[in-house]
Amino acid sequence: MKKEDVQKRIEKLKSEINHHRYLYHVLDRQEISDAALDSLKHELYNLEQKYPEFITPDSPTQRVGGKPLDKFQKIKHKVPQWSFNDAFEKEEIVDFEKRVKKILKSGREKEIDLDYNCELKIDGLHIVLNYKNGMLVSGATRGDGKIGEDVTQNIKTIESIPLKIKQNIDIVVEGEVFMSKTVFESLNKKRRKTGEPVFANPRNAAAGAIRQLDSNVVKERKLDCFIYDLSLFESADFLKTQSEELEFLRELGFKVSNHYQQCKNVEDIFQYWKYWMSNKEKEDYWIDGVVIKINKREYQNQLGFTGKAPRWAIAYKFPAEQTTTIIEDIEVQIGRTGALTPVAHLRPVRVAGSIISRATLHNQDEINRLDVRVGDTVVIQKAGDIIPEIVFVVKGLRKGDEKKYRIPKKCPHCGAGVIRSEGEVASYCPNKNCFQMKLRRLSHFASKKAFDIDGFGPNKIKQLAEEGLISNFSDIFELKKGDLEVLDRFADKSVDNLIAAIEKSKKIALGRFIYALGIRHVGEEMAHDLSRQLECIERFWKITKEELESMDGIGPKVAESIFQYFQNVDNLQIIEGLFAKGVKIKNEIKIKNKLDGLSFVVTGSLKNMSREVAKEKIRNLGGDIHSAVTKNTSFLIAGEKAGNKLKKAQELKIKILSEDEFLEMIK
Repeated sequence: MKKEDVQKRIEKLKSEINHHRYLYHVLDRQEISDAALDSLKHELYNLEQKYPEFITPDSPTQRVGGKPLDKFQKIKHKVPQWSFNDAFEKEEIVDFEKRVKKILKSGREKEIDLDYNCELKIDGLHIVLNYKNGMLVSGATRGDGKIGEDVTQNIKTIESIPLKIKQNIDIVVEGEVFMSKTVFESLNKKRRKTGEPVFANPRNAAAGAIRQLDSNVVKERKLDCFIYDLSLFESADFLKTQSEELEFLRELGFKVSNHYQQCKNVEDIFQYWKYWMSNKEKEDYWIDGVVIKINKREYQNQLGFTGKAPRWAIAYKFPAEQTTTIIEDIEVQIGRTGALTPVAHLRPVRVAGSIISRATLHNQDEINRLDVRVGDTVVIQKAGDIIPEIVFVVKGLRKGDEKKYRIPKKCPHCGAGVIRSEGEVASYCPNKNCFQMKLRRLSHFASKKAFDIDGFGPNKIKQLAEEGLISNFSDIFELKKGDLEVLDRFADKSVDNLIAAIEKSKKIALGRFIYALGIRHVGEEMAHDLSRQLECIERFWKITKEELESMDGIGPKVAESIFQYFQNVDNLQIIEGLFAKGVKIKNEIKIKNKLDGLSFVVTGSLKNMSREVAKEKIRNLGGDIHSAVTKNTSFLIAGEKAGNKLKKAQELKIKILSEDEFLEMIK
């Protein structure tokens, strides 16, 4: 092939790849398969390797660049980076409008024709992109507003950000880099499997990713970006409104949120805010409020800026899911693995719709980091179903009699000396016969995701353990009606139901069985992954650490924990004891690759099975389970009273299955 032909082929490949990148990452559409697109990228890469003189900065192959940086360089912003003033009440928006009208009316005789553009406030990381002659030349963080960090190399890994826009112009744009909820859940799932600490929320995960010195790590985090402001463009006079500006950004090839809306007055603004406060969870990214901007750019220019924020815009935040309360006491709980977890007893307070009286402090390092003491006034938060946590100590309210806390050197339940291994953040009770640890292990064993013994909760387990009727897993399967009917709070019917539930639980899938054993670092999904890859319990007794580490999603720490568990004679005797009492691992009928590569979300109430059973069937057939609907979801299984997930699937045109259709699919 002649050099001229090679160059033409490279240009065509770049154009075609960028077209499909734009469709997939900006418009959520796909014309060709991932494999076909990978083939085009591979051809481009090979040609550029052979003819490096034709490599250009806008080539898709340049999204991950070179070796890791030693540090980030500083970059001076061409336009000062402002932050928005915040409002939390409707009255504050009314006051905002009054201030705006007062300034705009100055020197004007005619009435002000005021309208607003309302946009979602994405909870991510502010980013500034500089394009010269249509090419991306730099990307920077906000920094102090005047100088930020040069993160260009990392920005290039974000596929929704174009390396070259659709016009050869010089512009500076601003946007928000974020991590989707789906990617966040997947990332934390992998980190749990490998024993790494999980991220607290998508915002922190995105901010941490964009500041990685190795762009290859950033690429793996699959960040996304919405652009919302054209902050510097000398030929922008033709843009008369904020709405027109957003559409122009979209025409240039940027990803712009579809959810902005023009509002005529404060009441329209409030209705927009109210809608998104109730519906923010439908989106696959965190939203912490709405941004209200004066729509006419003429008015924006006249209003200008204060020392720190634009006068023509304000952030109307959603109600804070935080509040303050007082720590009345701290005590430690013993987990099933012996981990000592300090728990703060709080003066009861309402936050995010529920009364909170306890919050975990995780470990001594966290107590030291927060410098939290008994008697402190603290800020707590709870987002959705997340466990309440203490985020800040209000040290200015200390009286001087607050008490520091240290995790005890001896287990408060059995008196054994507490240990903390090198590299571990948690302290452990080493006494495997610690009564509190036994209760936790037994409760975990009988829980819904393990043996699922209906009606056998922590209170009943504690009562039977205190009576000396159960001490280990196999004791549960020796319980007789006569043992129970003489006890308090055990009526005839409840006794019969419990005995029947125990008998029913004896047949169990391998994944549930492994999870029930309570192996350290092995959670629910890890247990099911192990069951799929090893298929029978006997394999666990013979497997080596090296074989475990070679398995998908298992790191050295988890492999060591699994290996040591099955090398322990006591643990093997526990398993043999269960089999001796009639426990049988069900032979799961597998249709090879039936659902391989397909992802499912299950929502609503199913008639013939629980959602957990449906998920187990999917796992057994090679499918993946996700909690949120995204463009990558293969099927949504919708039962009765399916809510927001069904609507989201309809919007994304995801295939929706009824329960009967799902059963037909796997028959």
